[in-house]
Amino acid sequence: MHAQIVLFDGFDPLDVVAPFEVLAAGGSASGGAVTVELVSAEGPREVVSGTGGLALRATAALTPDRPGLVLVPGASGRIGDPADVPGHDAGAPGPSGREESVPVLLGRTLSTALPALLKEAMDRPEVVVAGVCGGSLVLAMAGLLEGRRATTHHMGLDLLDATGAHAVRARVVDDGDLVTGAGVTSGLDLGLYLLEREVGPRIAHAVEELFAHERRGTVWRAEGPEPAPF
Repeated sequence: MHAQIVLFDGFDPLDVVAPFEVLAAGGSASGGAVTVELVSAEGPREVVSGTGGLALRATAALTPDRPGLVLVPGASGRIGDPADVPGHDAGAPGPSGREESVPVLLGRTLSTALPALLKEAMDRPEVVVAGVCGGSLVLAMAGLLEGRRATTHHMGLDLLDATGAHAVRARVVDDGDLVTGAGVTSGLDLGLYLLEREVGPRIAHAVEELFAHERRGTVWRAEGPEPAPF
């Protein structure tokens, strides 16, 4: 499995680095069955995160027709009103020159080439698309999650529902060729689950032991009987 992890201006570093390390370790544990790279919609470039100016380098352009995994992170910034997202003065700092809000940073991706590339990836059955935290909202705001089950940071679940997606309060949600994680640290759990699903539980367990991290919560899947209300 080849994984492309997408960088965009203002991304959250932990959303990227946590699954990157998990998947890279899975590649080592599996003898190269997993490979991972950082990409951007624009091609190779240095991309500045929303955390203290920390930058990572995308080494290639996102290739939406490449079989494997495309993973979209969320953004890092001040907490803002979800109503900021569409049509707001994207890029405007707060009243005292504060960092930009997460909704503005996520909304800005809609004016780039990223939504079209993600749509192409989601249209291809040989590609699994994943989102960590606000990455699910990037997909949703681009109109790509209507009718799909997904999760995101708990503060963004209402916005996820407002886009036509069905928000699920779970740490990881598996909706077939769409797998999403909740808050920032869920990127670890998401990466481990993807290793288990795509490569096997023994590889995932080895990486889990290496990182001294135990996944928590039940991965939501559309299987089994519908639960009755409590």
